[in-house]
Amino acid sequence: MKVIVISSNRLDEKEADCINEMFENGLMSFHLRKPKLSTVELANYIKQIKPQFHKNIVIHSHHILAGKFNLGGIHFTKAHLRKTYKTWYRLKLLNFKRPLKSMILSASHSKLATLYDQEPYEYNYLFLSPIFDSLTGKYQSGFYEEGLRAVNAKSGKKIIARGGIDASKVEKVKELGFYGMSLYSALWEKEKPLEEYLKVIRHCNEAGIEVD
Repeated sequence: MKVIVISSNRLDEKEADCINEMFENGLMSFHLRKPKLSTVELANYIKQIKPQFHKNIVIHSHHILAGKFNLGGIHFTKAHLRKTYKTWYRLKLLNFKRPLKSMILSASHSKLATLYDQEPYEYNYLFLSPIFDSLTGKYQSGFYEEGLRAVNAKSGKKIIARGGIDASKVEKVKELGFYGMSLYSALWEKEKPLEEYLKVIRHCNEAGIEVD
């Protein structure tokens, strides 16, 4: 099962060090999502991540930085998928530095029906949320298990479960047929995110679930 860590939205001076430690403990995929940061601020954040781990970073904004730092891939938000001239031009510039076909590409969905649609790009995987009720109590899942099992089995897409996931949800994510899961509040709402990440990995190992 693929395990993805998504960055916190806020700017925390200690976060980059924590991510480096997660990489050193086996993390293979980190999604850098900080929509409020400028290009310069985001570049400064990336510089704090050890260069050998840049290939494991998928960036959600300021995609041109994927070429500058040789990052692993880019995530398309709803704004990117509106096909504006600005988006087209930026992707064209990026393609000169780093061909899109050589990168991990991902996007997000919040409805089961849209996962059956034809996608505008050849995505490596897609996020679906919210799968479970929020760990912070801010929202509730609107999906039935039957629908989740069906979309995982019939859509032909590799789907990442997002929302309300911690160590206690590992077996359920696997049972529902997801390609992987993402961790967010389970890490960043806690005092020691690294320990929480390792707790999830240990739980996967104990359950006999191979982690990618």
